[in-house]
Amino acid sequence: MNATRHEEFREYVASRGSVLLRMAMQLTGDRAEAEDLLQAALAKTYLAWDRINDPAAIDGYVRRAMVNTQISWWRRRKLEIYPTDELPDQPVDDHTRRSELHDALGRALDRLPQRQRLAVMLRYYEDMPETEIAEVLGVSVGTVKSTVSRAMAKLRDDAALGSQFPDLPPDPY
Repeated sequence: MNATRHEEFREYVASRGSVLLRMAMQLTGDRAEAEDLLQAALAKTYLAWDRINDPAAIDGYVRRAMVNTQISWWRRRKLEIYPTDELPDQPVDDHTRRSELHDALGRALDRLPQRQRLAVMLRYYEDMPETEIAEVLGVSVGTVKSTVSRAMAKLRDDAALGSQFPDLPPDPY
């Protein structure tokens, strides 16, 4: 966009901004959302500024951009927001606990024999089926199953892991 068109856009926003903001307020009902909506519509208008030949059509273009953007936002939020009088209990994400669990699990894996550790890593971290693990390790599928089973039993019985995290869920199998 050349400098004159850029300056024309700046003057348009300065002169019509408050009127357009009132319309955005009517669409959203919230000042912060209205400002976001107007900014999004003006960004779209700025990109199309060279194609708008009739100065009388600019307001209509911005209004249409606001309406289309608001409808798009409304559709997206419709799937995410469910108004209610009561707030549901939100579990607090405990990053520290997750990090401690990750470290403890890493130490417990390090205590496993190499083949068991490798079998567990391939099975649960790489999500490989037993047949592929058997090919990688050069053993039978039955050996993979028993190796993973023994490794998981050791991890469940690991005293350090269990004492640090007594509320870990039991084996789902």
